[in-house]
Amino acid sequence: MTEVVITGLGATTPLGGTAADTWTGLLAGRSGIVTLDDDWARRLPARLAARMAVDPASRLDRVEARRLDRSTQAAVVAAREAWRDAGLEGGVVDPERVAVAMGTGIGGVTTLLANGDKLNDSGYRHVSPRMIQMNMPNGAAAAISIDLGALGGANTSVSACASGAEALAHALDMIRFDRADVVIAGGTEACIHPLTMAGFAQARAMSSRNDEPHRASRPFDKSRDGFVLGEGAAVLIVERATTAAARGRRPYAVLAGARITSDAYDMVAPDPGGLGQIRAMRGALADAGLAARDIDYVNAHATSTPGGDMIEAQAVHSVVGDSPVVSATKSMTGHLLGASGALEALTTVLSIRHDIAPPTINLDDPDNALTLDVTGAEPRETSIDAALSNSFGFGGHNAALVFRKA
Repeated sequence: MTEVVITGLGATTPLGGTAADTWTGLLAGRSGIVTLDDDWARRLPARLAARMAVDPASRLDRVEARRLDRSTQAAVVAAREAWRDAGLEGGVVDPERVAVAMGTGIGGVTTLLANGDKLNDSGYRHVSPRMIQMNMPNGAAAAISIDLGALGGANTSVSACASGAEALAHALDMIRFDRADVVIAGGTEACIHPLTMAGFAQARAMSSRNDEPHRASRPFDKSRDGFVLGEGAAVLIVERATTAAARGRRPYAVLAGARITSDAYDMVAPDPGGLGQIRAMRGALADAGLAARDIDYVNAHATSTPGGDMIEAQAVHSVVGDSPVVSATKSMTGHLLGASGALEALTTVLSIRHDIAPPTINLDDPDNALTLDVTGAEPRETSIDAALSNSFGFGGHNAALVFRKA
């Protein structure tokens, strides 16, 4: 089977404006979550969010930034970093063999809502002529393909919180089926807005620990009370191993396997037995040609919701047992929705590269049913030859990725 590797990383997140800064923040156990002081936020029961540490507009030309929704700005910034990191500048690969696969949960929703306000307040002539292109969920993939000259196709996965991981699974397939040699793959999201915050609050999905923002996201802890909305983007360069070798590039890791499944159960709640999650993990292991005993590390989806965390914990245990080290990095970044799977894949790749499992902060009193070996407040040095990264989304979307050492 064709070997597929990761050769470049890029990110802009609540912990930093680059992949390196994000990794440093994770290892330091730093939280990017704050209590919002916007006037609109004071009217909400849940006033917590994890905004990007660096405004992506500040990293772009002023005119360019005005033409892109915030989610697309983040995606372009992360893609440029990953492209440079992979050494792909200067036309070293055939652009017709370069594709884009991005994921997002909502797309340019803040652009849509802002222009809706303009329409209601001032009339249609005040609606931006760029509103449609800025709002399109495929806008990030399109902008990246234009910016980096990728002619091999630009595709978008929209599967809620599994979107970023699904994009990487599609990138793996594109290379295996010889449709591309290089795929710029990842996820992006930027939807911190009164309406989205109100909707999640009404669904009782968000933490209301407003006075303790740094302690609000607490996966697997008994006192978890919901997730914290985050924003940002993460992009990985997924490349045919022979193409990377011909360029003399040392890969970060191998993307060895992936599997996408669906629960067919409920629009919000996961299957209570975690059956779709189990099938995704087992399928990804089979695709990678690995056994459960080969997995040394798991980056859990673990959003800090009362129900979801333990369904995943039990599913993970049923697939790989209690031997692998587990991290729940949303405790620090918040939940980046459609970008979360890509960010956690990037984190998993760096964990393999450096043999370090990031911490899980705020796990002060683990759930009584937790049987996994979850990291605490400090990172853990441990040999990681193969790892699993999980992403699950509203609608019953499940995606599992398996990485191993190059």
